[in-house]
Amino acid sequence: MDLLYFVLLVSSLIFIHESGHFAFAKIFGVKVLTFSIGFGPKIVRLRGKETEYCIGLLPFGGFVKMLEESKHAEPILPEERGRTFEAQALWKRIVIVLAGPAMNVLFPVALYTSVYLEDTQLLPASVGVVVPGRPADGKLEPGDVIVSVDGEAIASDQELNRLVAPRAGQPVRLGVERDGRTLEVAVTPADEVQVHELDIVEHKGRIGFDPRSPAAVVGIARHDSPAGAGLRTFDLVTSVNGRRVEKFLDLVNLLSENNGDQVVLSYLRPVDVPRALGGLADLGVLEPGAATLTPLPRAPGAKPPADQNARIADVLERTGIESADMFVAFVPEGSGERLAGLRPGDRITTLDSTPQRLWRTFEDELVEGADRRHDLQWTRDGVPMAGSFALRKEQWDDEFGQHYEKYVFRTDHWLPTAPDRLVDNPYPLAYALRRGVAETLSVIRFIGVGMLRLVQGRVSLASVSGPITMYDIAGQAGARGTTYFVWAMAILSVNLGLINLLPIPVLDGGHLLFFLFEAARRKPLPLRIREVASLVGMVMLVLLMAVAFKNDVERRWDVIVSQVRELWS
Repeated sequence: MDLLYFVLLVSSLIFIHESGHFAFAKIFGVKVLTFSIGFGPKIVRLRGKETEYCIGLLPFGGFVKMLEESKHAEPILPEERGRTFEAQALWKRIVIVLAGPAMNVLFPVALYTSVYLEDTQLLPASVGVVVPGRPADGKLEPGDVIVSVDGEAIASDQELNRLVAPRAGQPVRLGVERDGRTLEVAVTPADEVQVHELDIVEHKGRIGFDPRSPAAVVGIARHDSPAGAGLRTFDLVTSVNGRRVEKFLDLVNLLSENNGDQVVLSYLRPVDVPRALGGLADLGVLEPGAATLTPLPRAPGAKPPADQNARIADVLERTGIESADMFVAFVPEGSGERLAGLRPGDRITTLDSTPQRLWRTFEDELVEGADRRHDLQWTRDGVPMAGSFALRKEQWDDEFGQHYEKYVFRTDHWLPTAPDRLVDNPYPLAYALRRGVAETLSVIRFIGVGMLRLVQGRVSLASVSGPITMYDIAGQAGARGTTYFVWAMAILSVNLGLINLLPIPVLDGGHLLFFLFEAARRKPLPLRIREVASLVGMVMLVLLMAVAFKNDVERRWDVIVSQVRELWS
């Protein structure tokens, strides 16, 4: 099956490439003698009016043979002299040669668009969590729904990001729905710098909130609080007096309405099951249960808070319930934080004297000061505790010989998100096309920078891959489904297009280089020079293929040896 996926992948990309040359040759009136997919013995041969269409046995390339004076052994008929490749204007020859790589670069737009057409529903532009210290902090509240940006109506988080991303440092006006009323909020997106692989830097405007809402997982900081009698940290509340609860905000709003009346909370409690399934694995299961809770009453005449953040504080004060976000769920054995005294169930309060409100920003601050010791404070059943630790530094070399260093923080919390309430995509075709273009440009940029890094020596030649790696990619992508196969095809198509643009004779980029000299000299390069350059280019290409094949074999050497042993055993 892997072989079928490989042949389908390679043949499709070659067909797209050669079709570009073929189509524009026909448009400009050039006579095409042969259109072939694959090399070697012909397994399929069809004769058209003037073109022979072939499929070769070896699916590692293809070609479009046009009528050319320099390559024609027999005299060309006078009426066909105007149909040779050389007879065309220089700009037409450039278009014909450029059309192949261009098709490989444009084809992914169609592929990605077909994938994104499946996104008929999107995340709404609702506020699930506001990130402390970001532009939205103090201006947006959990539960807000953003309905417009600078007067332009939006329905999804995707539309919001599209409008805000290019506006870093520029004020925007957000139309916000909050508690049944509409208001306008002015906010200036921050310039968020993201460093990707190959040191690619990307700047995007970000407001600073997460559209996904936390599930109703509770944290109980004190066991002597009203909630401490029946609930535990990490209980997932599912209902209050029979009313279904999904988000933590749902739980807060229900309890905020309560003024001291007893309620029944249904929950699912995480329970460890060591050596489950006959000792095969350690599992965690969610055990159902119920608990009664009597919130403390408010002062006489006091009303439930209207502000969402005030409601969260009110519920914490009167019940002892808060989000489980800052509660530790896992601390690795032997880690610096465990040696400092941190344990599961502890609630982190400050890092280096800075109060912590969100696990995400807590980890960001750790990464920013990764190379120094940190002072950490936490509570355990309301009792303050403190310790200091340093992040563990990990170093490794990948399969391409690239060296990496990273500081890691393995301690983690547990706060799943509530089920998403999706909204209909109002413009599915425009959305898919826009995402398809953006994804293609991103891949072009990544591959282009990768080639540059290779020339600079910042990426090893060991990263160059050949047909064996392509075979593996095709098999793995095909096994994972159509979407993954299309994704792999798009990436490899861009790769093929850009490689063909390299200024190496025998590649399309080499022909374009010849045309550049022709434009400068106002006449073609001598045939002898072109022949020698093509020979040199062929040698370079063979050497590059040999390096790629060597890299493939080295990466799969253990697999190859084991398969050979199986054949001989």
